[in-house]
Amino acid sequence: MRVHSLHKWDVSYAEARAVQEKLRGGVAAGPLPETLRYVAGSDVSYEMHGDLFFAGVIVWDVETGKVVEERGAVERVSFPYIPGLLSFREAPVLLKAFEKVESRVDAVLVDGQGIAHPRGFGLACHICMSLEKPGAGCAKSLLVGEYSEPAISKGSRADLIHDGKRIGSVLRTRDGVKPVFVSPGHMLGIDESADLVLSCAVKYKLPEPNRLAHNYVNGLRKRGGL
Repeated sequence: MRVHSLHKWDVSYAEARAVQEKLRGGVAAGPLPETLRYVAGSDVSYEMHGDLFFAGVIVWDVETGKVVEERGAVERVSFPYIPGLLSFREAPVLLKAFEKVESRVDAVLVDGQGIAHPRGFGLACHICMSLEKPGAGCAKSLLVGEYSEPAISKGSRADLIHDGKRIGSVLRTRDGVKPVFVSPGHMLGIDESADLVLSCAVKYKLPEPNRLAHNYVNGLRKRGGL
C-alpha cells in the first residue's frame, strides 16, 4: 500500500499537538465503499518496560472469512506514552507494516480512536489519512465523551457525545459483552464506521481483522521479531 507522508515524526510534544490540530480539519466523512470485501485490521504490541514495538496488519476477506495477507514490522520507539498522543508512538511502525501490504484493501480498521479524541484526531485518523483509505477506529476503552449504555443485543449502539457533539458510537458487537468505542478515521461517517465494525464482527468482541492482528502481533512479540 502507498503511504503518504503527512509530516515528520521527530517532533516535540507541543509540535505533536499542533500537528493534530492542523490535520483534523482534513478528516472527511463518506459512505461505505460500494464494494466492501477486503478489510485491513491492525494492532501494535510492545515489550513490557521496553522500547521495541511490533506492528501487524491482517487483510481479511469479509465474504469468505479468510485471511488474505498478513504483514508485520518491528521498530524501536522513543516517543513516550502521553494520553492523546498515541499516534506518535504507534503510527510510524504501523505504517511500515501497511506499506508492505500488496493485496487490495477496501477499508481499514485500527485498534484505537478516530475522531473520538481530545483534539479530534486519533490514531485511526492518522493511519487512514496517511493511506488515503476509508476507515475507522475501534477502541476497547473510552477516551473522551459520554454515553448511555446500549441494549445488550449484538448490533445495538448508542451515541458517543463530547462537548455537545456526536463523535462516535458505543457499539455492542456480541450479545451481553462490553461494547467497543467506534469513531471515524477518515472518509467514513459515524454510522458508516459502526456499520463497518459490525460487518466484521463474527463471534468475538473485536472485529475479526483486528482480533487476528492482535494475535499476530502478540506472536511477533513472543518470537522477538519477524
